[in-house]
Amino acid sequence: MKTILLFVDGLGIGDEDAGVNPLLRARMTNLRALLGGGIPTKKSPGFSFNGAIAKPIDAVLDIEGLPQSGTGQIAIFTGANGPRLHGAHFGPYPPSGLRGVLESDNIFRRLIHRKKKGVFANAFPRQFFEYVRRGTRRLTVTTLSCLSAGVELRTAEDLADDVAVSADLTRERWADLGYPELTPISARESGAHLARLSRDVDFTLFEYWLTDHAGHKLDFSFAVDVLERFDDFLGGILEHIDLKHQLLAIVSDHGNIEDLSTKTHTRNDVPIIVTGRRAGDLVQRVDNITHITPTIVDLLTD
Repeated sequence: MKTILLFVDGLGIGDEDAGVNPLLRARMTNLRALLGGGIPTKKSPGFSFNGAIAKPIDAVLDIEGLPQSGTGQIAIFTGANGPRLHGAHFGPYPPSGLRGVLESDNIFRRLIHRKKKGVFANAFPRQFFEYVRRGTRRLTVTTLSCLSAGVELRTAEDLADDVAVSADLTRERWADLGYPELTPISARESGAHLARLSRDVDFTLFEYWLTDHAGHKLDFSFAVDVLERFDDFLGGILEHIDLKHQLLAIVSDHGNIEDLSTKTHTRNDVPIIVTGRRAGDLVQRVDNITHITPTIVDLLTD
């Protein structure tokens, strides 16, 4: 079995109120089709349709305050309760005291120990690699996971060869970064590229952070665009994967974009949305974000 994990930063389950929840205004054609017409809300948080399942899971982890990306993503990508270990929610980067846990227990390292190959599909420009070489410690959970496990980060050259995906899904900013040859494409094309990449490895991760950015901006039209772009990306993936042999999962670290009445994160549950091979086995075993990595690793190696 091969698995695609789409990590969508700052996507919670919000109120059934289109005045504050852009998920209800956005054209989420592919997600709605996947879930039988619905969008997870507090009123209707769970769906099961034609093998696809959506379920609310906890991202607060019994810690006061608003969930944050650093400790929340440690919970997702290691299985450790990052907020509890740190004593509080913390972000956006992982706290230095938890780097050891992250480096030793992240999902890529776990899979390598079990002879499985994982890739991080996001492409990075040369400026990022220069930033890393200068010794910065301000790196995200996903990039630190890859660097510590020896998983190669993908480059502009990989993006040009369609074996990586731009963080914005459409490559709109790459010319400004010094890559005029990288012209914009549709998010749907990026979805097709990710699906093809996933066929040759056991585990494929993609991170979409624009959702969290949009939630902080409180710009409704931008939030709708960010969500519709992701939905087109999802459509491209679904068109090109074999759900009899592959598992697709969507997860998040905390709420944000689902409530544009506030620019902060929320304490809302987050959705896990799954379809494909062993989707039911995955969702049955995940009740909070610490369960994601252990369950995926077990399903990929049992």
